[in-house]
Amino acid sequence: MHSWIDGQPGTAVNLQNRGLAYGDGLFETIAVRAGKPSLLQYHLDRLALGCQRLAIEADIPLIRDELLRFSSQLGEGVAKLVVTRGDSPRGYAPAPGAMARRILQGAPLPAYPVVNADQGVSLYACKTRLAEQPLLAGLKHLNRLEQVLARAEWQGAEFAEGLMRDTQGRLIEGVYSNLFLIRDDMLLTADLSRCGVAGVMRAALLEHAPSLGLNPQVRDLEQADLEQADEVFLCNSVYGIWPVRLFAELNLNWSPGPLTRKLQAVARTLLDT
Repeated sequence: MHSWIDGQPGTAVNLQNRGLAYGDGLFETIAVRAGKPSLLQYHLDRLALGCQRLAIEADIPLIRDELLRFSSQLGEGVAKLVVTRGDSPRGYAPAPGAMARRILQGAPLPAYPVVNADQGVSLYACKTRLAEQPLLAGLKHLNRLEQVLARAEWQGAEFAEGLMRDTQGRLIEGVYSNLFLIRDDMLLTADLSRCGVAGVMRAALLEHAPSLGLNPQVRDLEQADLEQADEVFLCNSVYGIWPVRLFAELNLNWSPGPLTRKLQAVARTLLDT
């Protein structure tokens, strides 16, 4: 595996790293095509916001430069960037002056079935609920045990993703994607101010939606919104957009609709530039 530690080739981190001990840090999963990181500015903006909220002092311009050089060497694949608060002795309190650590790992692009994007996917109803924590909501922090538990709920290829709700039953996201509903000319996605991950593809689609005549709305989503949706899709920054064709828990079916197809084209362009 191609990997760097603090800008240099390496495969080992200090056992006192706070990311390992406490999940004290953030990460970005970045598609790399033709030696270039996709959606780079969106990733950097989210990382900068996360570092600000967690009070991690990270050099964003330096990280940008490292990502560009790392991606050039990787060529095609996925670059996972992990930024931790650094190393410190045992205890929750950070060591004064601890330096943020930057870890980059390269991997091949996932070989997702073509039918996921062409025909749509079946969505599993996860029993694991997302806890509400506004201080961490929206961030792609290293504490992902809820997603680990949710993904362990199903095996096999019948389901490509799982739908996650919060403790009040509101619809939030997929295990590793964001959820969108289309009704009439409205593009609906969940309010992530209590929990969930604000994906970079989600941000890009919300930004581009008005150019397609869609009215983007970020708000609480309930079961009724899913039942009334004309089109449903999932998105992330690696595969783009997958239409949802079946949610068996509620016996709901959809076909990949015209607006989803238009947004798929936008997503493909964003990932290729």
